[in-house]
Amino acid sequence: MITIEKLRKLPRHQRLHKIEKILTQYEYQLVGKPLISELIHDSYIIDVVRLLTFDSEFEDATRLYIKNLFDEMKGESDQRPFVNKIRHVLLSLCGTTVADWDFIDDDGKLNSQIRKILPGVQVFLEDIRSPFNVGSIFRTAECFGAEKLYLSPYCADPLHPRAERSAMGCVRSVYWERRSLDSLEGPLFALETGGTPLDQFIFPEKATMVIGSEELGVSSEALQRADASLGRLSIPTIGAKGSLNVGVAFGIAMQRWMESILKPGSADSPA
Repeated sequence: MITIEKLRKLPRHQRLHKIEKILTQYEYQLVGKPLISELIHDSYIIDVVRLLTFDSEFEDATRLYIKNLFDEMKGESDQRPFVNKIRHVLLSLCGTTVADWDFIDDDGKLNSQIRKILPGVQVFLEDIRSPFNVGSIFRTAECFGAEKLYLSPYCADPLHPRAERSAMGCVRSVYWERRSLDSLEGPLFALETGGTPLDQFIFPEKATMVIGSEELGVSSEALQRADASLGRLSIPTIGAKGSLNVGVAFGIAMQRWMESILKPGSADSPA
């Protein structure tokens, strides 16, 4: 664990991010779900929060709020409520969401070095127009180890503010480029209705999954290529709607693809 002296010497932005990470680790430790093997002692947390009370760049109201919480937590055996409140203050100040904590490094960016990639697992986004859906797909692709994302010329820009917001930093940690359908190489399959059900589809170790637009789905040209290669993957449903949001469908398919590659006994399965 970083010493209080080193923590004090960090640039302010890095220091606030680091303190937020420490408080998160400590809070999970308090509920019996430690995120790190090293035990964080109560006295260390007191010293960490004390640093915040000396931060002159906080607005007066924020500094007073943190100081009051600090004074209260010193006399309480259960420090979790105070730690949680202070942590959320830091999250709002750093422009970080709660779900980001496990990705943030000392520079406040996603730590791509801890990411495991499944080589050859690639995705082609065909004419997906919603920045929100594009960002959601980036986040899901990062979580499930996709190696590369290819975006058709008419896909929404992944650097659009709404895409970056839903991607939660993953646009900069997943390799992506613009490509046309004709430029795709190797085997591919399409995520589309009317194909092989999810539980019967044989996932390849290496291929490109084609996912289509919100309105029209996968194009006829892409379906022809898929049918001549690995076919179509479908997710059975029982509702009246009969179709899922493209980001949701992609998440279901990617989890199953990852699972099939990492199943016990496979070459890529963790020991």
